[in-house]
Amino acid sequence: MSLPQLSLSAARNLHLAAQGLLKKPRRRAQPADILSTVQRMSLLQIDTINIVARSPYLVLFSRLGNYPSQWLDEALSKGELMEYWAHEACFLPRSDFALVRHRMLAPQKMGWKYRQAWMLEHAAEIEQLIAHIQENGPVRSADFEHPRKGASGWWEWKPHKRHLEGLFTSGKVMVVERRNFQRVYDLTHRVMPHWDDRRDLLTQDTAEALMLENSARSLGIFRPQWLADYYRLRQPALKPLLEKWQREQCVVPVSVETLGDMWLHTDLLPLLPQAQEGKLQATHSAVLSPFDPVVWDRKRAEQLFDFSYRLECYTPAPKRQYGYFVLPLLHKGQLVGRMDAKMHRKTGVLEVISLWLQDGVKPGVTLQKGLFQAIDDFARWQLATRVTLGRYPEGLFADARHGWEIDPAH
Repeated sequence: MSLPQLSLSAARNLHLAAQGLLKKPRRRAQPADILSTVQRMSLLQIDTINIVARSPYLVLFSRLGNYPSQWLDEALSKGELMEYWAHEACFLPRSDFALVRHRMLAPQKMGWKYRQAWMLEHAAEIEQLIAHIQENGPVRSADFEHPRKGASGWWEWKPHKRHLEGLFTSGKVMVVERRNFQRVYDLTHRVMPHWDDRRDLLTQDTAEALMLENSARSLGIFRPQWLADYYRLRQPALKPLLEKWQREQCVVPVSVETLGDMWLHTDLLPLLPQAQEGKLQATHSAVLSPFDPVVWDRKRAEQLFDFSYRLECYTPAPKRQYGYFVLPLLHKGQLVGRMDAKMHRKTGVLEVISLWLQDGVKPGVTLQKGLFQAIDDFARWQLATRVTLGRYPEGLFADARHGWEIDPAH
């Protein structure tokens, strides 16, 4: 039996459909959409860079459109979401606690995220800290004074900050809310009173098999080599895994133009006939975060979207090719370009410092309209009143050369 044949753009559109980025949002966002969107992606990576809206809020905005960013904070404090190390530090549905619990119980395998020597050296102080939380309730690292005043820089952690990080990685405490994006910790047994390690713990193999299934579902269409990176797993034995999934009817093989053999998750089967006929249309234009699941695996983004991306915020300014925190631009199923932007919150200005289009992408009317709308929506969501434009390709914003005022009536 010959495999279903798909064009490259159809494969891209199936992946975007799995991620919730194929079509413009049909309705206004609701608070319940936060959890369902995170479930769809499996993971929402956390990053603290604040030059525009912080990444986890932006990843949700790209899919939901305009929504109050406190909804994410509320989903965490209501217990719909939790935080742990997955792709990196991530929000994930609290119902997936079982998937990461084995990692918490073997923190010494977590590399730099857990300093066993530190935890042993400060064991008495850490026990006091646990007793303090038990007695007084949730804490932030900011609640404790730094004994060496005057030290600066993010690497000069307070000892209690490091204690709490260690307790978090080893699953003794969990993040129950964020205040001004600062983590608030409580004891895990209080957060998860019904959980019993003896009864509920999954083996590493079982948990990782479930993570790989989540990865397949969230990618939608994939090369087997793409699966492991989603939860930062070691590369599994792919052949027996895919044979098992085929028997269980989780996936079907397909053939994709230029990429060859790939696998489609059966959740997307209803869209396959449209995709084969070239009728699965992408209508969404959006500003993406560099930590969006669509682009966080740089190899996958290059293979699927022909989009080469490198995060340059840790590169010295003179050596940067594009800029400090460069945002990929999605337009109707393609990653068409990127922009370096900064939100000036005091003056209400979204500054587009530079915008680049991919080679071969022409600034036609449809693209211009799509990018204008995407940037305008992105600015409005951040309560900007004006967009200013620096460097951009000729002909792209012919009607608004230096920027535009945001119409509050929209």
